[in-house]
Amino acid sequence: MLTVPSFQNSPNYNLLRDAVANRTPVSLFYKGHTREVCVHTIGWKQNKEKVLTYQFGGGSSSGLPQGGEWRCMFVADIDSISTLEAEWHTDPRHSRPQTCVDVVDIETS
Repeated sequence: MLTVPSFQNSPNYNLLRDAVANRTPVSLFYKGHTREVCVHTIGWKQNKEKVLTYQFGGGSSSGLPQGGEWRCMFVADIDSISTLEAEWHTDPRHSRPQTCVDVVDIETS
């Protein structure tokens, strides 16, 4: 059985959690690139804060397919989070269960 870690969430975790709860797109800096994402799931993987996002804009070392792509990120590696005045993005073709986050705190429906 998976349990929620018993420590206080980071400030970035709380900002991203609000983005999930309110379905608010955000801009953030991750691994050398500014990315525009919609956070779909937040929680923990191996006791580390983690998010599953749908990246629809910005950069990436592997490139970004037209229309966007699912991305998994460790919250500790994310900087400069700000909300965006943008449409909510997702991929309706996503059919596999996510494996990014083991212990889900909150996710979009």
